[in-house]
Amino acid sequence: MKITSKIIEEVVTEAAGPDVLPLVKILRTKNNVSEFKLATQLKKEINLTRNMLYRLYDHSLVSFSRKKDKKKGWYIYYWTFNQKRVKDLIKEIKKRKFEKLTERLAREKNGQFYICANNCMRLDFEQSHDFHFKCPECGSLLNVEDNAAKIKEIQKELVTLEKELKTLARAK
Repeated sequence: MKITSKIIEEVVTEAAGPDVLPLVKILRTKNNVSEFKLATQLKKEINLTRNMLYRLYDHSLVSFSRKKDKKKGWYIYYWTFNQKRVKDLIKEIKKRKFEKLTERLAREKNGQFYICANNCMRLDFEQSHDFHFKCPECGSLLNVEDNAAKIKEIQKELVTLEKELKTLARAK
């Protein structure tokens, strides 16, 4: 499987947030970039830049080395993007999505849901009972929701994810 820019963007967004993408674009083409240079290029404060780097580091998407500044005595961190980790992280993210969707499908199939006429809220039976089958937002009467379409949509997503996971397993 070839790691494209689109795949990297998807993985980074899912793992660390969309605000980290400009940082990754800088790091992808370079090695051992000073956190101060990164902050300058991003036009962000060093604290925000470090926060983004730590979020990437939490998922092993970046690595660092540190060197002591001889004048000030501080450590300066140099960061490198770990593109090899993207493949593994794709699998982890898709597996997690698959598990969550499977749980949601079970809840949708086994539960009964109520929705107000103004689409303010969607509540399960217990929550609806607690509010006497009246919407806590607008006060209108709650009606039983036909969630067959949602169930079909979740099943369709599960099939797609299952195919993607099988493709990823073969690509190894």
